[in-house]
Amino acid sequence: MPSYKAPLKDMEFLLQDVFKTDQLWSSMKATKDTTPDLVSAILIEGAKISETLFAPLNRVGDEIGCEFSNGQVTTPRGFKEAYHTFSAGGWQGLGGNPAYGGQGLPKMLTVMFEEMMWSSNASFALYPSLSNGACLAIDAHASAELKNIYLKKLYAGQWTATMCLTESHAGTDLGLIKTRAEDNKDGSYDVSGTKIFITGGEHDYVENIVHLVLAKIPGSPEGVKGISLFLVPKYRIDENESLGESNGVTCGSIEHKMGIHAASTCVMNFDSAKGYLIGNVNEGLACMFTMMNYERLSIGIQGLGLGEWSYQNALEYAKDRLQGRAASGVAHKDKSADPILVHADVRKTLLSIKANTEAGRAFAAYVAMNLDIAKFSDDEEERKKAAALVQLLTPVAKAYLTDTGFESCVKGQSVFGGHGYIREWGMEQAVRDARIAQIYEGTNAIQAMDLAGRKVVRNKGQYFSVFVDEIEAFILEQSSKSEVSKELNKCIFSLKEVLEVLKETTEWLIEESQNDSNAVGAVATDYLNLFGLTCYAYMWAKMVVVSGDKGSDFCRAKLLTAEFFISRMLPQHLGLKHAICQGSGCMMGMGDELF
Repeated sequence: MPSYKAPLKDMEFLLQDVFKTDQLWSSMKATKDTTPDLVSAILIEGAKISETLFAPLNRVGDEIGCEFSNGQVTTPRGFKEAYHTFSAGGWQGLGGNPAYGGQGLPKMLTVMFEEMMWSSNASFALYPSLSNGACLAIDAHASAELKNIYLKKLYAGQWTATMCLTESHAGTDLGLIKTRAEDNKDGSYDVSGTKIFITGGEHDYVENIVHLVLAKIPGSPEGVKGISLFLVPKYRIDENESLGESNGVTCGSIEHKMGIHAASTCVMNFDSAKGYLIGNVNEGLACMFTMMNYERLSIGIQGLGLGEWSYQNALEYAKDRLQGRAASGVAHKDKSADPILVHADVRKTLLSIKANTEAGRAFAAYVAMNLDIAKFSDDEEERKKAAALVQLLTPVAKAYLTDTGFESCVKGQSVFGGHGYIREWGMEQAVRDARIAQIYEGTNAIQAMDLAGRKVVRNKGQYFSVFVDEIEAFILEQSSKSEVSKELNKCIFSLKEVLEVLKETTEWLIEESQNDSNAVGAVATDYLNLFGLTCYAYMWAKMVVVSGDKGSDFCRAKLLTAEFFISRMLPQHLGLKHAICQGSGCMMGMGDELF
């Protein structure tokens, strides 16, 4: 049966050895109290609640799903109680602003707990993830009055929050939204419209749900330049900050989905619902991106977490399942057949998952580290550099982590053979739950367009140069050491090679886009995959640096997995470069009538 154990040793390895967070956090005033003892306690308790509370509900949630009746949503048995335990333990406010009751812990630590939640129960993880993102947007852009009323309740888990962007006719083109906000001239607006695909829009966890809604004020400019952001609670709040009357917010239906069945995905109707402006008029999309960028990293970690879950269960099965004999001869004479782990192709499958998952975990921590530096560092130049890296790498984190995570779930399912297709083993649920991560918060194709178009071409490579400079400095530092292990030398050589290919391809893309308006769209997905491979190569090199002088099984496994990644997975970069540099002609030259 499916099981999950939080990979605490790997998480501690990344925090302590690879990224040396003791030094980093002690150097910044806001994080100096994040001591090793506190980190250890958070990870251990996070593992405990994920393994013993969230994981046992995972299949229950998939089998039962959410129920909708008369505008009300009922979550599967055990979910409401699990959420109350989660909230009572202070987990919702883990990274929140201490001024409003949050714990203010660094993102590098909170992403580790997020991964545990995504691995153990993706449906459950969606509710607190949305609340976390909403809190960031409110904290960054809302008035002091709104912060005081809403943040404390949200951090405490007494209320939850959503993001309401999508409309049935608009999809990604938010400039087409029809939801309207009429100014009441008293500091409030009447918001009217319908939003679809709203995760957690209605449920039975809490007494109030706070919606962040994109809408247009009549008379505003056309397109995205006329969008504003509004905070719209399910129930109005009276002068004593207590719940008042219903606020004209109702759930019209819930979607029947491929996966994440225990996460309510709602159609939400706003009928003259009283809302409050967040940020400035017509700057709603910029405010919402504070939330969306957080969600994009979090959803990337959904892919990572489910990939880890897939690996653990596929590995356990491969050790137990007897089938055939090893190619080199009988490996277990006392058994009727050898475990399938002896077969080279099974090992290749498992190592592919392991290599992507461990590099992905390091990459998520790396992006989170830059989020922390951009927010907390006392050095202005360091903040600017980190902010540039966050802008550049967020679409990579969302898309590449979810692409490789979904691939890991499919590969893990294949290890089970026919049993992987059967519900009781849980592998097919992981595939279904992981698939959505490539779609929501902007499909991965949209992320690729964002990376190639906005973050590289339109930016003229400025963010990209920051990334390249860092990796080249790392390569120089490691290459100049008096003694370099053969494993590290191979890693550094391969990293240098793939970085040069990425640089050449980026230069080609910037130049080609000046003459071909379809260039970005034609190559964006391949370009993001090349970028992701480079990021993973960088992460493996950083891990090998601190694994070479240790003789433990853990470190030997790291070195061998790094070798597998470099030898068997990284060579994809050459094919990607070749495909990218073919441009758009072979696809745009085909007339519509020929499809």
